[in-house]
Amino acid sequence: MTGARMSTLATLRTRIARLEAGEGAHEARRVALGHAQADALLQGGLALGALHEVFAEGGRQATTATGFVFGLAGRVAARRPLLWVRQDYAERETGALSASGLAELGLDPRCLVTVRAPDIEAALRIAADALACDALGAVVLEVWGETPKLDLVGSRKLTLAAQESGVTALVLRVAALPAPSTAETRWSVRAAPSLPAAASEAWGAPRFDAELIRNRHGQTGRWIMEWSCDDQCFSQPAADSQPVAATPADRSHQAWSHKRRRRSA
Repeated sequence: MTGARMSTLATLRTRIARLEAGEGAHEARRVALGHAQADALLQGGLALGALHEVFAEGGRQATTATGFVFGLAGRVAARRPLLWVRQDYAERETGALSASGLAELGLDPRCLVTVRAPDIEAALRIAADALACDALGAVVLEVWGETPKLDLVGSRKLTLAAQESGVTALVLRVAALPAPSTAETRWSVRAAPSLPAAASEAWGAPRFDAELIRNRHGQTGRWIMEWSCDDQCFSQPAADSQPVAATPADRSHQAWSHKRRRRSA
């Protein structure tokens, strides 16, 4: 029995070492988001069978981040079932996910299955078990507030499960600060003003101020990303004149160091 446990432990350590080294990451299957600049930095699009995190800045951006995650899920799931795992607390705060809202985004509400978990421990177990089912297109884990359960160990379990089955894991974090994890990408999402598509319409296509703050194999950047409900993909708004240049991941660190040297001089 001890020998079997040691063998299992050695296997897990090898898999984790390969994961941390990023082996095979560049050969991973990817799906284009539709936004040319974002896809370029992501080396062709969002990696499938991997873990991706989306952070909402406080509860006030929860709805925006939810819409962004739905867009990502729509791209990676390819009309296969989407399992959304939520804590009871999330539903009490924002209400149930809207089937009509999903339809307005151009996605099929019949593909959505929601599961309510009493606490974060149960939510993590459900998400990990669901990721083992390769019939799913994606698994979303929605977590409110800070929690030590989604540390490197917790995120490794989700990442390994996603890699084994090829099912993409999307973690929606609301009112929480980014922490070390094994996520392939990490996004911070805020609402961006939408322009009416016509004078008779009250609002236009959904727009997101999306910042890629972690990219395991490339640079980071920030863009205004518009969701096309008809084409079911993201794009850069043609009428938006705001700069959306991609920046290296270490740019802020370099700028801060330069500022400190100027002050000390």
